[in-house]
Amino acid sequence: MKLKAISDLHLASQANRDALLEMPDYGPDWLIVAGDVGERFAHVRFAFEVFTRKFAKVFWVPGNHDLWAIPEERDQPALIGEGRYRALVNVARDYGVLTPEDPYEIWPGAGGAHAVAPLFLLYDYSFRPDHVDRETVVSWAREKGSVCADEMFLNPSPFESREDWCARRCEETERRLLELPEDMPTILVNHYPLRRDLIHIPRVPRFTPWCGTRKTEDWHRRFNARVVVSGHLHTRRTDWRDGTRFEEVSLGYPPQWDQSLGIAPYLRDILPA
Repeated sequence: MKLKAISDLHLASQANRDALLEMPDYGPDWLIVAGDVGERFAHVRFAFEVFTRKFAKVFWVPGNHDLWAIPEERDQPALIGEGRYRALVNVARDYGVLTPEDPYEIWPGAGGAHAVAPLFLLYDYSFRPDHVDRETVVSWAREKGSVCADEMFLNPSPFESREDWCARRCEETERRLLELPEDMPTILVNHYPLRRDLIHIPRVPRFTPWCGTRKTEDWHRRFNARVVVSGHLHTRRTDWRDGTRFEEVSLGYPPQWDQSLGIAPYLRDILPA
């Protein structure tokens, strides 16, 4: 029995959808899906239907693409902000997929008990350099062609800003994590990296403001994380900080992975270590 993880499936791509269908059955294994399944509810449902047939338990956290205000049909208004997130949670629950709104599951397999904690935290632009203020961060990023499309597509309604939404999510999540026993090891799962020093994206050097919040940079220590799982960056890698393993588990767009291998080799083993 294994706990595996992947993110950034970007199922708007037909190649990625085809590859998902070809995945083998993993029987008793559990799967973490760390966001950016797709911009349309139809693609999210497709992923959940496939994954819940091939894994015994599935966890999901939203990525920014999942939250984009994209209408399902041309003549339909798009769900936005908190309403869109809650609708995605309801879709997950239709398939028995666990979300950041559900009680944390305890891993029963090899390696001992771990609380698997799906998180939805967003970002607040605080990963920008110290010399760049909030008012100029978008224009600063634009100088290098690094502005995130969230500026057009990710509506934070009913919150006044994405920073306000992020602050609320961090407060609520911190309160829940503090309820865990202090000696309980955790697997923290968030679409965005929890630490600024884990961001290595030279192709978009000024994209960091859309990558997380400084509020979480010590959460791996505070909440006894053995592994932290994230995506968003499309830079598959393993890092270590303070004895905690950080796994970036993105698949990415078709040019960013070897389609001849299929998706299976891109599933990262999280537990057992």
